[in-house]
Amino acid sequence: MAAPIAIVAAMHEELSALLAQMPDEQRVRIAGRDFWVGHLHGQPVVAVLSRIGKVAAAVTATMLLERFAVGAIVFTGVAGGLAPGVNVGDVVVATQLLQHDLDASPIFPKYEVPLLGLSRFTADAAISDALAGVVEVTLRDPVALVGQEAVDEFGLQSPKVHRGLLVSGDRFVSTAAESEALRLSLPDALAVEMEGAAVAQVCHDYGVPFAAMRTISDRADDEAHGDFARFVAEVASRYSLALVNAWLAGRDAKRA
Repeated sequence: MAAPIAIVAAMHEELSALLAQMPDEQRVRIAGRDFWVGHLHGQPVVAVLSRIGKVAAAVTATMLLERFAVGAIVFTGVAGGLAPGVNVGDVVVATQLLQHDLDASPIFPKYEVPLLGLSRFTADAAISDALAGVVEVTLRDPVALVGQEAVDEFGLQSPKVHRGLLVSGDRFVSTAAESEALRLSLPDALAVEMEGAAVAQVCHDYGVPFAAMRTISDRADDEAHGDFARFVAEVASRYSLALVNAWLAGRDAKRA
């Protein structure tokens, strides 16, 4: 029997959309978290809300690996765009992940995880390649994905997929000054969020594949808080559902 795939969502709206597609989900409650065990596209999955921040997400990931023996973890959520051209409505599929607020210098180099000798964790290439392909195809018709009203309101006429470095930290980056500081210190960073690199580190320690895709909800600047909740509900949750479904359907077709 194949090991289940963990689908970890960052927002309640995304998790609810996924659960609505699971015909046989059963709740398992551990440490205040609801893990939903069932199937999507005929494949065993465990869906769960990560909770916000690196520690909470790392605990969730550890329980997925220890209690549910998942064979891979895929993280979906939102992020703030950092690099030029990474705009609202685009999707970043991580190739590497790093904690931008980890600094044990001068004992260890800045960003390096002490005693591990790594600052960047590499996402699983096969899963990431498949996700990027699905994103590219799905984003070709944003109106079909989220509707004309959302496309016009959020400027989603030509959303794109980007691949590269995703950085995580225990702070919602929401000022132009913070965003510029991150660009200067990590010029190849595409986007910033609050959980991915922590989950990537846990998966590295366990030797389990990990991948992350993040919808850009803002530019991590002084306007980052504006209409955030509406974007998650009207755009990001629909993105996540469509992309996860398309990826799992592709895996199911390959197994057939």
